[in-house]
Amino acid sequence: MRDTWSLPFRYVVGIVCLVLVIALLIYARDAVTNLVVAAFVAYLINPAVVYLTTRTRMKRVTAVNLVYFSTVILLIGLPSTLLPIFYDELQIIVKDVLDLSSQLRQTLSEPIRFAGLVFHLEEWGQSIFQFQNAVLSPLPEEALELLETTSVGVLWFVVILVSVHLFLSKWPQMRDFLINLAPPPYRPEMQELYDRIQRVWMAYLRGQIVLMFIVGITFTIAWLILGIPGAFVLGVVAGLFTLVPDVGPFLAAVLAAGVALLEGSTWIPLSNFWVTGIVITVYLVLINMKNFFLRPYIMGRSVHMNEALVFIAIMIATILKGILGALLVVPLMASVVVIAGYVQRRVLGLPPFEDDGSQQFAAPPEAQAPRRKWTKKERRERLGKGDTSNAPQPAAGLMSQSPSDEPPAQENIKE
Repeated sequence: MRDTWSLPFRYVVGIVCLVLVIALLIYARDAVTNLVVAAFVAYLINPAVVYLTTRTRMKRVTAVNLVYFSTVILLIGLPSTLLPIFYDELQIIVKDVLDLSSQLRQTLSEPIRFAGLVFHLEEWGQSIFQFQNAVLSPLPEEALELLETTSVGVLWFVVILVSVHLFLSKWPQMRDFLINLAPPPYRPEMQELYDRIQRVWMAYLRGQIVLMFIVGITFTIAWLILGIPGAFVLGVVAGLFTLVPDVGPFLAAVLAAGVALLEGSTWIPLSNFWVTGIVITVYLVLINMKNFFLRPYIMGRSVHMNEALVFIAIMIATILKGILGALLVVPLMASVVVIAGYVQRRVLGLPPFEDDGSQQFAAPPEAQAPRRKWTKKERRERLGKGDTSNAPQPAAGLMSQSPSDEPPAQENIKE
């Protein structure tokens, strides 16, 4: 007879393993954060891999390599190609800002006379000079700290790149491994739970795509109206960058303001400086409308959660966890709802799932578009052709009921 561990000893081993895993996650929280980023990036581009493997005879490894390296080329190769151009333009902007600072400091170094009044603003000029020196002449230890931070960031970036490829290529095996951790009688339940959570995340991805399209089209139209050169490219960038809260909109605003500062408008008869101010103002108005109204609405509709609750969750996650929290809080909340429902029904001794899961995150009937009512003429024509498949059903109480629609007898109700 095979020796087995006693039940108390198995509980002790399980609790010890759980504590060790939690301690490891706390100790390596930076690694966990970057691995979560890698998993999220892999999740975003995984539909392209699935499309290639299902619609063609391409093996998963080939599809993963094709999608992965294409994405790397787009995300790294294109910015690297454009970097020299932006670097030259950035030098021009820095030179103009320094010249403006020197002129302003020279103007403030002497008393300003206006309408018989004398204003002494020499201290302001001295403050501008000190600020300029502080920005352009960093201390050696600050430069070393910046170099160290940059080096660590590059290393984490490499870890994320490798992890994305690993998640894409090995996810089916990882998924099966996690499901097989459960005892054999519960593995079908774990598979069903995974399928439900996967539907939540796919709904969230569809919502993100819709949000990107709306933001891209809106900003393209706004820049076209203002006459900003490269309006289409700037709109596409704004739509793509909206995937990353806070940092994405900021980078898109910097690009649009930079173009406005260098090129101005094609029809607004103002200086480039004032055109830049108009661009920044329009961007702030539109991006706040997106953050406070459009994003919560679309994300709430995608997973069918209350828009106010989604807004509050996004704000709290942004404050506590920054960009990553704002990105993941909505699908995580919906996933927690699925898992909590499963645990609740198991604790109460009920079947693990109340239904097949197709209606959990589906729009309620009152939120769906009502069916079009047929006119009397259309109804007569369809009935004359013998086609009753799409004919409207008679409303209860308005037309006579068929024998099968009659209410049950009173004695049957009592039984």
